[in-house]
Amino acid sequence: MVRDWAAVFDLDTDAEDLLEHFDREWFRGRSYRHLPDARHGVERGTAIFDDVVVRGYPSIPRALVLEPAVEAHFEGPVAVEEKLDGYNVRLARIDGDLLAFTRSGFVCPYTTAKVGELLDLGDFFADYPEQVLCGELVGPENPYTEHDYPEVEEAAFYVFDVRHRETGDPMDVPRRRECCAEYGVASVSHYGTFAPEAAAEAAIETIRDLDARGREGIVLKSVDGERALKHTTSAIHRSDLEHAFGLPFDYGRDFLFTRVMREAFQAVEFGESPEEARERARKLGESILLPAVETVRAVEAGEAVGDTHTVRADPAVVEALLSHFRDKGLKLAVERDEREGDRRVVEFTKIARSTRDKTAYYLDGGTVDE
Repeated sequence: MVRDWAAVFDLDTDAEDLLEHFDREWFRGRSYRHLPDARHGVERGTAIFDDVVVRGYPSIPRALVLEPAVEAHFEGPVAVEEKLDGYNVRLARIDGDLLAFTRSGFVCPYTTAKVGELLDLGDFFADYPEQVLCGELVGPENPYTEHDYPEVEEAAFYVFDVRHRETGDPMDVPRRRECCAEYGVASVSHYGTFAPEAAAEAAIETIRDLDARGREGIVLKSVDGERALKHTTSAIHRSDLEHAFGLPFDYGRDFLFTRVMREAFQAVEFGESPEEARERARKLGESILLPAVETVRAVEAGEAVGDTHTVRADPAVVEALLSHFRDKGLKLAVERDEREGDRRVVEFTKIARSTRDKTAYYLDGGTVDE
């Protein structure tokens, strides 16, 4: 069946103007297309399998100052839920197969296998075949992020949204949470539902608590799931900067301004004293300088620098993942590669070439044009 893609995506232009921006990939011998960047009002990560559409997850705006943002953004009750630091995954069943889509719409072989191990979703998709489970995959054994949670030994999946596969329409928050509980699927933590005038204060108190525990932040949602805002902790801002300045010539500049300004607005909204603001500044400065110093020393010592990950799965799944990274031009340094029973465990570093090469250049006497 040839579908009218302009109608499917509600385009005001010719469908080919959109479709030309899709990348083509293969999964288990089957071709599909995915949209790596938002185009013509269609979300990044939208994927097409034959005539089946899986909509990308919409971008959530960030509130720098909670009280006025909540007042401007919401008219009715507001649900406050935890925002986790992992990677965004959408789970859909297509022609009987459970597939895990990353944020860009790539069907990740490792994530698909991992959620198949972690979750039994047969009953859910039997009852809701056209819905998509949107969630965060967290834990120390994943190929994309490095943040650990003490309650997660290897990997875990937490649902933060359920949406219609083709339209992207969300399930309302109460129904979504009831649905996840009914089918035994873990959800992100829910801190309550509040009237708009009380939501900002509740959100600030939640942020303070999460910050003290080194966690990422919150998402505020209208109960119908249609509107959302995110806000993050000082702890995660520093963690982001530590990561970025551990690889300064790859990520440093892009991360710096936004995180520093988030800290500035948060310090003001929290009513911090000069001493408290100075302590915030000290922690922020350390998160920038100390990892950069460590990286320069590592390059000087000839050590690999980059993002290090551990994956554990069927050998064929691990090989498919590593091959995908290499096909994308990533240089991998394998630190450990062993078998544990019928699973292959690999620890590898995605080499940060720009940081490695530029740091080595300056250590050898290279100069900077200013």
